[in-house]
Amino acid sequence: MTDGLQTMLGAPDSHAAAAARRFATRAASSWSADLAYAMLASPLGDLLLVAGRCGLVVLHYTDARTDLDAELERLAARRSPRIVESVAALDPWRRELDEYFAGRRTRFDAPLDWSDIRGFRRRVLSATARIPYGAARSYGEVATAAGSPRAARAAGNALGSNPLPIVIPCHRVRHAGGGLGGYTGGIERKAVLLEIESQQRG
Repeated sequence: MTDGLQTMLGAPDSHAAAAARRFATRAASSWSADLAYAMLASPLGDLLLVAGRCGLVVLHYTDARTDLDAELERLAARRSPRIVESVAALDPWRRELDEYFAGRRTRFDAPLDWSDIRGFRRRVLSATARIPYGAARSYGEVATAAGSPRAARAAGNALGSNPLPIVIPCHRVRHAGGGLGGYTGGIERKAVLLEIESQQRG
């Protein structure tokens, strides 16, 4: 088979892929799809970002393709099956995260979608979102700020199900004695985030 013929036969696939990308971008930018997602390479590994009309819905640590597929399936079942891949639609959050990892950003301004976060969990995560860059709070302090001073363990559980780690900075919550405590992305990632903020603060 000649190179020219291979190119001709390959063209429909290329055109189809380009058309699919254009459709996804248009659907996401006009929000004719309910959710858009994109990946971001970071010092902590690949991050899955999912946003809707009201803001960022999910930031998920993705260690394998199966993690990505499983998270998208959960979102399709819980929120909507109308999900498209679009880097452009996720650009505000991708840009802010890149700036954060580079030490050029100390707060996140792009909108977050809190609609799946309710009750005590919402109070805990709202209190966590107010912890300043480079600062730390104990689980008990977060529980107190959430209006339930005796619920430190429950606050830890709420933080463990944080759908927006990094931007809702649960990595800034530690044991009262100074230990790191747990973290949804693993204790190594928590240590990296604290080191990034410590260097910038210094």
